[in-house]
Amino acid sequence: MLKESLLLLAFLLTSSVGIAMAADEEQSLEERAATIHRDAIVIDGHNDVAIWIMDFGFDLAMDGWEPQDRWAWFHLAIPWLPWRPGADRLRTHTDLRRLEAGGLDAQFFSVWVSPEHYDVDHPVPGSAVSRANAIIDALEKQAKRHSARLEIAFSSEDVRRIVSSGKHAMLLGIEGGYTIEDNLENLRQFYRRGVRYMTLTWSFSHSWADSAGDPLHDAEALHGGLTDFGRKVVREMNNLGMLVDVSHVSDETFWDTLAISRAPVIASHSSVRAIAPHPRNLSDDMLGAVARNGGVVMINFSVLYLDPRKTTPWKLAWDWVVHPGGSETSVSQVADHIDHVVRLAGVEHVGLGSDFDGAPFLPAGLQHVGELPHITLELVRRGYTAEDLRKILGENLLRVLSEADGLAARSHAAQLTVAADTQ
Repeated sequence: MLKESLLLLAFLLTSSVGIAMAADEEQSLEERAATIHRDAIVIDGHNDVAIWIMDFGFDLAMDGWEPQDRWAWFHLAIPWLPWRPGADRLRTHTDLRRLEAGGLDAQFFSVWVSPEHYDVDHPVPGSAVSRANAIIDALEKQAKRHSARLEIAFSSEDVRRIVSSGKHAMLLGIEGGYTIEDNLENLRQFYRRGVRYMTLTWSFSHSWADSAGDPLHDAEALHGGLTDFGRKVVREMNNLGMLVDVSHVSDETFWDTLAISRAPVIASHSSVRAIAPHPRNLSDDMLGAVARNGGVVMINFSVLYLDPRKTTPWKLAWDWVVHPGGSETSVSQVADHIDHVVRLAGVEHVGLGSDFDGAPFLPAGLQHVGELPHITLELVRRGYTAEDLRKILGENLLRVLSEADGLAARSHAAQLTVAADTQ
């Protein structure tokens, strides 16, 4: 009896020591992750909160996560629905308080022109451009109203300066190349206003580029990628120093773009097709091409692009039937996509592109911008070094911004030299 008692005591002591050691190790990992996250420049490649600012009067100083707040997704799609939530009762993924809690240093705010302002078959001249300018106006007002906490950045150097001053850098990106209304001067005007990337398409094909989404017109009207004008757009973006964004584009448009672009491209909010087979995601061949181009793939947090159980509306609906309320998609699955890009393309070619406030379904633990540190912790658990994490969290995107600027400056200098030689 004494022997059995001693064995039981030894077992309990060993178990207790093991549990204590595991707890200490987890605490050590959490502390290390918090330090890395705090010291890194953390950048998110895509956020749609400008929708709620522009159309619902939301202000970034409001609290968008109170229990009584309500989503406005249905009201966005159907504006005449009753009980439209007021700006201060709007549930969002983003506000200043959570930007600070999440340690997010720089955010690309999406300038998205909805289809109601652009009819692919019968476009109204000036409508898309006016809408985009109005959204930029609204974002500029946010920066002016909260100038102690926000500032618009125009370059990688601006981002570093703004972050070092203790403020958050606001970057602008147009979502949907139709916004320029087939006019390169509109593209230049948007660049002058601060737009530093443009996705060549959104969820439908338009007059010069094909989309990964269902087109709004007949299949025979598609272009098989980029048209001649589309190629001119990519070249002019290179000349300006505006990043070419291949999220949302068709496979053919992707390959046409990679064949033309002299600057690194980005996929501002796309994930890995080998894990989640959705046409919005990038195949392994595409990931390799982005790496050779020097670009960056920024992982989208939407469960539609992360979770193979949810990559179509039918799969999503079935998941809700089998698992009432939906099965859980986790932060770990975001890390799986990052791991895949790192293995295939290298750690220099991956970043974060959340799609906050543009994706209604998000992983547990990444429900809003304040939960971004959970990604860093998961990657620390997987053995990523501090240097690796600094690249993933922001340095990779800063690099491509700098390289695009450098290419544009060299192109401009070359043009001036040619002009001088011909005089």
